[in-house]
Amino acid sequence: MQRSWVYGLMALVLTAACAQTESGGGDSSASRPAVSAANKRLEALLNEDLRAQKRQWPMWASRRGDREHDSDLPDPSAQAQRHWVAQSRNRLARLRKLDRAFLSDENRVNLELLEHELSERVAAARFHPEQTPITQLGGGHTELAELPDRLSFTKPEHFRDYNERLSKIPAYIDATIAVMREGLGDGRTPPRVIMKGAAEQAFELAQEKFVEDPTQHPLYKPFLGAGASRGQAERARRTISAQAVPALQKLGAFLRDEYIPACRDSIAAADSVDGPDYYAHQLRHFTTTALGPQQIHAKGLAEVKRVRAEMMDVIARSDYPRRDELEGDELFAAFITYLRTDPRFYCKTEDELLAAYRAVSKKADAGLPALFGRLPRLSYGVRRMPDLIAPSAPTAYYYSGSLETGVAGYFVANTYHLDQRPKYEMVPLTLHEAVPGHHLQISLAEEMTGVHEWRRTLSYTAYVEGWALYAERLGLEMGPGERGLYEDPYDDFGRLSYEMWRSLRLVVDPGIHAFGWSRQKAIDYMLQNSALTRENVEREVDRYISWPGQATAYKIGELKIRALRAAAEQELGERFDIRGFHDVILEQGALPLEVLERRVNAWVARRKN
Repeated sequence: MQRSWVYGLMALVLTAACAQTESGGGDSSASRPAVSAANKRLEALLNEDLRAQKRQWPMWASRRGDREHDSDLPDPSAQAQRHWVAQSRNRLARLRKLDRAFLSDENRVNLELLEHELSERVAAARFHPEQTPITQLGGGHTELAELPDRLSFTKPEHFRDYNERLSKIPAYIDATIAVMREGLGDGRTPPRVIMKGAAEQAFELAQEKFVEDPTQHPLYKPFLGAGASRGQAERARRTISAQAVPALQKLGAFLRDEYIPACRDSIAAADSVDGPDYYAHQLRHFTTTALGPQQIHAKGLAEVKRVRAEMMDVIARSDYPRRDELEGDELFAAFITYLRTDPRFYCKTEDELLAAYRAVSKKADAGLPALFGRLPRLSYGVRRMPDLIAPSAPTAYYYSGSLETGVAGYFVANTYHLDQRPKYEMVPLTLHEAVPGHHLQISLAEEMTGVHEWRRTLSYTAYVEGWALYAERLGLEMGPGERGLYEDPYDDFGRLSYEMWRSLRLVVDPGIHAFGWSRQKAIDYMLQNSALTRENVEREVDRYISWPGQATAYKIGELKIRALRAAAEQELGERFDIRGFHDVILEQGALPLEVLERRVNAWVARRKN
């Protein structure tokens, strides 16, 4: 479902008039029909691609508020993937025949981004991502289970279409198993070590109690309210009991008995059937840069050194009893042990943990107007992570909402193993997942006006996660006091621990996938250099193994945004406006980093002149 990724923007906008003049375009009456025709052809391609995306990912379309495909499930088959790629290749060929000189400024930008998206799909196809749709992080089965929480059910047709979708689960599971068997035949599987828990997820959704009482199943949630008719509710119970549960049982058995035993032993992407080219593609895809494994690894080592020095300064400001008797590595190791073991840093109940996250959210809300000229209309909440995925999931994640569907955004917190969820991580985690991080950025992107709807679907990992990591640091500028929301040294150490965490990813991800690091070496390196608990570190390393390259995008994106801000502050001096800077970063939605840089540079030039 992640789609993204390195082209230009503001340079095109700034030179648009010159380009049209040089090509005979501009305002001359002779060129107006050509300009109109070119814009219409591009907009037709955007419409076509948007419709194709909604057909390809119907659950995604439903979450976005387009209910046309509410009765559908994806087609995970190899044949459907070949059709998707062939369509994309054909669309790309037609796109490249358009004369950019006859496009409006906005459509020149749209053309560059559409060309990038289509090129990425075609490039990724040779690695057959359809053959590995399930890991311990989840898959179509977990997406189905969580779908009711992300949709509104306000009309009779919503329940009718949802029931139709439920009836298609057996065919969807069968097609998923078939394409995974093709992957086995081609030697393309995830590493076995990161499949732990995947079968259990399916079995959790296929318990015998759901056959006897399907109203307990997560899939039945929409019918627990008063909106559904008696007939639709009865149909849902029959479908869940007789069709969905047996299909999920079949998936669990396939994973446990056939698939997981045949998965590969090696954890490195470079050791997969697709070799080093696959990992190189993943890095380009997620970072939207041309950085290779060695360059990223070197950046990570430099960031680890810098952040470590800042962490030692914070230890000196804390009330840690042994801060004056120890020094260097010995002090750091002892302080980390103190953080991991002292009960003062951990909540005793789930409710206490969730209440603390909500309290931080309220403080963050109050700090937004000073930093942003535009805020989203969509509200958000804090929610407990479902038991189905919590044991193998990271600390938290964000679920986007929709004004169209009437569903709020949600910061979803993991309450599994409370002794592994320290209080000192709460402030940066909340700022990352809620505001001013994911909720603010993604909601503003969804609420963009004056752009084609296709633009609101873009989600470049380096931008989205880079912004969220940058947002953690904004806590220093939110609220009273010299250090804002990080006035408490332990909270500030938590911020740095999170920054260290993302810096470590630049070291560990290439270490695993390009330089032969073992899982244990990666775990040990992260434990030695951060305050993250062992539970978090192990889940994180398994995530890097299962999702090569993705984790590097956070720090790469954040470094770019911080560098752009520093350059703008130096160039503009007293003319620098922090609200204006943030608005220009956010107002066009997710962009590749090179595009973002050109946009910010153009803003600086305008402010300067």
